[in-house]
Amino acid sequence: MSAGADELVFVPLGGLGEIGMNMALYGFGPKQSRKWIMVDCGIGFAGPEQAGIDLIVPDTRFVEKIRPNLLGLIITHAHEDHIGAVADLWSSFKCRLYATPFAAGLLKMKKLSEPGAPEVPIDIVMQGAKISLEPFSIEFIPVAHSIPEACALAIRTPAGTVLHTGDWKIDVDPGLGKVTDSKRLSAIGDEGVLALICDSTNILREGISPSEGEVAKTLREIIVASTGRVVVSTFASNVARMRAVALAAMAAERDVVLVGRSMDRVATVARECGYLDGIPEFLSMEAFPHMPRDKVVVLATGSQGERRAALARISENDHPVALNPGDRVIFSSRTIPGNEREVGRIINNFIRQDVEVITDRSALIHASGHPRRGEVAQFYDWIRPTIAVPAHGEEIHLAEHARFAASRGVPHVVKARNGDVVLLSPGEPGVIDEVPHGRLYKDGNALLPSDDESIHMRQKLAFAGIVTIALALNDKGDLVGLPDVVFAGLPMKTRGGAAIDALIDETMFQTLDSLPRQKRRDADIVSSAIEKAVRNVVGNVWGKKPTVHVLVVEV
Repeated sequence: MSAGADELVFVPLGGLGEIGMNMALYGFGPKQSRKWIMVDCGIGFAGPEQAGIDLIVPDTRFVEKIRPNLLGLIITHAHEDHIGAVADLWSSFKCRLYATPFAAGLLKMKKLSEPGAPEVPIDIVMQGAKISLEPFSIEFIPVAHSIPEACALAIRTPAGTVLHTGDWKIDVDPGLGKVTDSKRLSAIGDEGVLALICDSTNILREGISPSEGEVAKTLREIIVASTGRVVVSTFASNVARMRAVALAAMAAERDVVLVGRSMDRVATVARECGYLDGIPEFLSMEAFPHMPRDKVVVLATGSQGERRAALARISENDHPVALNPGDRVIFSSRTIPGNEREVGRIINNFIRQDVEVITDRSALIHASGHPRRGEVAQFYDWIRPTIAVPAHGEEIHLAEHARFAASRGVPHVVKARNGDVVLLSPGEPGVIDEVPHGRLYKDGNALLPSDDESIHMRQKLAFAGIVTIALALNDKGDLVGLPDVVFAGLPMKTRGGAAIDALIDETMFQTLDSLPRQKRRDADIVSSAIEKAVRNVVGNVWGKKPTVHVLVVEV
């Protein structure tokens, strides 16, 4: 292959080897002068090991490098793990953004309306439409998912067509919006597809995902049969579920109260786009106290156990929405791995109050927006790609999807991870290079690299607390006034009952007295000696060594 030959490459920067934080690049042309498009710009969610971190976004060092040749950002759908990083990252690449009306509306209302958010130029693209960003042509193919207007992308290039699925499922009764366009996908397969970049989220599950229509039927049965208050918690972005709950409430002659800002925002955009036509206006939380118990359904955020979300606060009697024995709470969602403990805490809170809790373990009240193996098999039958690159999943999902694709007779299966440069054409497909990649942690308004010392220090503080000591010495090394000692995150007493503060004070004075006068005139020596002594003494009696900061002022 000559150095100036046109190449088609796929470069994932997020979403491969993890759930969430989706971002991918497609490049075409000679290596040194490729033209690029970006697909999605999403967030990941921090775990307990990232103490104090709000969100995680992809590292865009490579995007900044290719910025002059970046033609546009294409959004497949409006979930946070596909659009949530736009406000934080767009200024680093500043290209046009292409999205359907619902995704654009949610972006503008939720992310781009915040103080300091950039002015992002958004081009509205309807499902089924095509855009041209030479040398790319992109077709937005309707697919069913758990949010309106999800699209797979047929990315056509001089080297061939790539089908990028985004998130999808096959659902003949999705509740609202368009079904997955099997005829169009089959026609594109007939034209010939070079590569399929496909969702792997539910590849471990056999069969076919339940339909939103089935979930709507179950919700209707439960709500109509209820005699007390009903609270339904689901993902705010699931407008089909929101509509299903509203229709069930209408059948039960109940009104719907929305609780949670994200629920309000999604409902506003959904109504503007026509997805709530025929549904009465939702009531605000202020209406709840005046409504009879059998005339209200509350739609609330917090199905994943978020501590400050509405559902957690309701379960703790720390919210204007109050429940009584005999009322019902419906978790119309699946608990995301890692959130089990927090969701369990909320469920137990309700059960202690004799509130009935219904989850997807006992009734069909949730359906995933991702395809199970039977649906993925159907998709491969439609597309019949030459190359398969499993995407959108953790290591176990990608590995199983690779085996699955090979079993479907795909000639080339490429196992890629974030940062890999995957050659799709010409020649043998495979990983040919690696670009700078990684994660940035959103800490308040700051974006920090994952190896930032403050992140490491915060973990240490969360594990063993901090002791801060400030003292003043004169030029002879004598103590001036009384030291100031503050500690946080340590127990007040040792197992033997000794006061920790008294132990710290005693150790500090003993250490200072044990130093020769000449060394006591050196602030650095005094600081280091007290820090080490206090750490060791507390460690001996507690079993954990805190972070100790000592400030010595010379007066």
